[in-house]
Formats: sequence, C-alpha cells, structure tokens
Amino acid sequence: MRISRLLRRLRSDFQLSIITLMGLFGVIGVTPYAVYRLTTGNYLVGSADTVIVVSTVLAVLYAWRTGDTIKPGIYLATIFSAGSTLIAINLGVNGLFWIYPLILFNFFMVSPGKALLATLLVLVSLVAYGQHNPGAVFESDYQMVSFLVTSMMASVLSFVFAYRTTSQRDQLQQLAIHDPLTGARNRRAMNEELKIAASSHRRHGNSYAVLTMDLDHFKRVNDNYGHQAGDQVLVDFVELIKNSSRKEDRLFRFGGEEFLLLLPNTDRVGLLAAAQQLQQQVAHNLRSPGGAVTMSVGGAILRRDEHWEDMLERADQRLYRAKSAGRNCVVIADEVDSTNGVPTA
Repeated sequence: MRISRLLRRLRSDFQLSIITLMGLFGVIGVTPYAVYRLTTGNYLVGSADTVIVVSTVLAVLYAWRTGDTIKPGIYLATIFSAGSTLIAINLGVNGLFWIYPLILFNFFMVSPGKALLATLLVLVSLVAYGQHNPGAVFESDYQMVSFLVTSMMASVLSFVFAYRTTSQRDQLQQLAIHDPLTGARNRRAMNEELKIAASSHRRHGNSYAVLTMDLDHFKRVNDNYGHQAGDQVLVDFVELIKNSSRKEDRLFRFGGEEFLLLLPNTDRVGLLAAAQQLQQQVAHNLRSPGGAVTMSVGGAILRRDEHWEDMLERADQRLYRAKSAGRNCVVIADEVDSTNGVPTA
C-alpha cells in the first residue's frame, strides 16, 4: 500500500517526479566517480562529487517531505553547476564532458530562464579561467570555441524545448482546473482547495468559510430562451461575483448553476455580510432575457477538527433551506449549528 501511495504521488506531481528521477540518475551516475577519485587520491574532485551526491539525496528528501519542489530545484541546479565547473577546471578536457548533462539537468530542475542563466555563468567561468590559465581547461582556442558553440547550441535547443513544454503544461493545468464556459475553477480544483484549507486550519488555526450559491429558477432561462442565453447568464454571474469578491476569495463551479465561494480569514459576521452583499449585487445587476436573476445562498464556517466535506454538507443544507424559504434568501450556519435566514424582497 505504501508503494502504491508513493507511485500515485509521483503520477500526480510532475515536478516531484522529475526531481526524483533526475536525482536518482545523478546519484547513480556520480557515485562511482566519487568513489574512484577518492580512492585514487583525487580528493578535491572526489569531494565535489560527494557533495553533489549528498546534496541530491537531501534535496529529494526535502521535496518529498515538504512538497516544495522549487527550492530543491534551485539548490540542485546551483550545486551541480558549481560542482561541474570545479570538476572541469580540475580535470581539463575530460571534465568538459560533464557540462552537457549539466545543461539538460538544469533545464529539468528550474525554469528555462534560470537554467539558461546558470549555463551562461558556467560557460563564462570556464572561459575566463581558461583564458587566465592557458592549457588548464582547453588545449587550444579552437577547442574552446568548438566547446562554446556546441554547448550554446545544446543550451538554446534545451531552452526552446523546456519553454514550450512548460507553456503547454501550464495550459493543460489551467484546462484541468477551470470550467471551460465560465472560467471559474471546477470541482476538482474545489476539492483540492478545500483540503488545503482544512489542513491550514488544523495546523495554523486559519479561519475559512464557504458560500454555496444557486441561481433561482435557472432552468426557466434555458427552457424559455435557450442554452446560449443560459450560458451567458452563467458567464455574467461569474464575472460579477469575481468583481464583487476579495482577491483572496476563490470561486468554483461545482454544478450546472451551483457555485461555491471559499473565503479565507472570515468569521460568521463577515460571512453573512459577504453573502448579503453578493446577493444584492446579483439581484441588481444580473439579467437574463426574461429579466432580473436572483440567487439563494447557504454558508458555513469550518469548525475545529472538522473535515472539509462536513463543512460543505452544512453549507448545502443551508442552501436547501434558503430555497425552501422562497429563494432569494441567505441562510448561514453559526457555530452552534443553528441558522439565520435573511430573505430579501
């Protein structure tokens, strides 16, 4: 079971899988050289190899433990770049072969811009040292120019590939978590955000609340004026809610005309005020071909040690009560699980 969980995590976290894979290759590829150089008396390069291996292991463990892949990636790119430069300076031509896998490694570890900058710094350092110490790194100027041309070609091609891959992955991630019609986050993203909120509440005591919102009699819009008119109402609704909410609030579409708003750092008074303000904005500004559109709202605040699904269920119950009370209503759960209905004309 533990192995299956690890495999699922690797499949769901692309960057973690890359750091793990590249770290594994790094340890397997560098360890034999570290052992050989230490046993043959080349302690400087052997120590550099050892630092690379140990740093790789620690960075991968840190990424697994914290879920943070950005800092370990930058750390490893820095260590590998410095170590490869030192090895090339010490070994001369034989050490230059390590620069090519370094180029690929950096483009996997960090953003394309940072990887290209790291590569340029390595090349500048090698050329500067080679010019100051003729014969120490390059046997001739022709060899140095050939190395620069081939390494820069590899860097540019790697940059183009990495930039395109990163851009496509970002686009896929956006498509995976956003509703294609309205642009609001979808149910998959909602579940993940609510899990994070519940975890933050348990660990740090941060408060979170949710509003579940349902457009009243929305089916009539579709039936009487067509789905295109209904779709436009949904798009206008999402734009209206986003413009009327705080920047830190998160809006999700988890049903046909059902939406959820996640509000960090919000108590019951603030939640009720936010619900009423949004309800009034919708009633005054949202229109369909048949006239004004209203909404029913249910709300709940995350309790101590409560699962996020329980909070969502309580909010859904309050939404149902708001609709049963005649719609165009706000019902908020308080900490002792009573309700407060606030109908509006």
